[in-house]
Amino acid sequence: MANLLWLQGGACSGNTMSFLNAEEPSACDLVTDFGINILWQPSLGLELGDQVQDILKKCVSGEIQLDIFVFEGSIVNAPDGTGNWNRFGGRPMKDWVKELCDVAQFVVAIGDCATYGGIPAMAPNPSESTGLQFLKRDHDGGLLGKDYVSKAGLPVINIPGCPAHPDWVTQILVAVASGRAGDLTLDEFQRPKTFFSSFTQTGCTRNMHFAYKVSTTAFGQRKGCLFYDLGCRGPMTHSPCNRILWNRQSSKTRAGMPCLGCTEPEFPFFDLAPGTVFKTQTVMGVPKDMPTGVNKKGYMKLTAAAKGASPAWAEEDIFVV
Repeated sequence: MANLLWLQGGACSGNTMSFLNAEEPSACDLVTDFGINILWQPSLGLELGDQVQDILKKCVSGEIQLDIFVFEGSIVNAPDGTGNWNRFGGRPMKDWVKELCDVAQFVVAIGDCATYGGIPAMAPNPSESTGLQFLKRDHDGGLLGKDYVSKAGLPVINIPGCPAHPDWVTQILVAVASGRAGDLTLDEFQRPKTFFSSFTQTGCTRNMHFAYKVSTTAFGQRKGCLFYDLGCRGPMTHSPCNRILWNRQSSKTRAGMPCLGCTEPEFPFFDLAPGTVFKTQTVMGVPKDMPTGVNKKGYMKLTAAAKGASPAWAEEDIFVV
């Protein structure tokens, strides 16, 4: 049986809420079918106050073996690097996190805040927030530093998202708990490639509209690509959101809302400056951020040809029953 401890830092609890909606496997399956013993989790644990501190102290001392340490939320370092703005169990949360990471067999960061700092780390970052090993793209900007490895010899396993899809979380926890962590291949941002090799655009029902440059300028429409006007970042965001659907049936782009790129280190992009959200940033009509692997010259040639070749049916609502 693998012991799992889950703590929250500077967080909205969104990843906990996502986790509790997991289906394949579910949160209950982790316990009943895969032998995970949840020592404590903020929304599931029965212990309070001194009882929680006792669990943490026993993990740090080695009296309780800590197999999997899960952290959600940013590392709050304010004020002045002390971490006193986020205290837990009588001391700064960052101090608990550092000591628990030192004894854990595996460390899993869940959600954008824990992986890269997320929204709390937006400029001017008054909370001095970071992720466990990253601050945005800076690999040495997190609490643990770029050279950190857990007792099992792995860096922090990052599962980004705002929130992360529940099944990404439970499937990775099962892999770790069942001794298959060695099968995980991580990318440059320590995300499992099994989930983060493809793009959000992969499987998007609007791909034909993207190909023919048929745009939409309104939310919730069933036709038209969201990339050209509404700021969709699906073509350059690594996630399986259109392969592993949310609630087993949909995704943001399928529902007519643009992808915001929440699995990438820069999220939220442009620091949410006015006029940058839900609006494609362009220079002379050309998007500032190109789909991955496409240069601006090639983009201009491709879109001009695509628009000219667009068939009439590309403008129709193909989902009419």
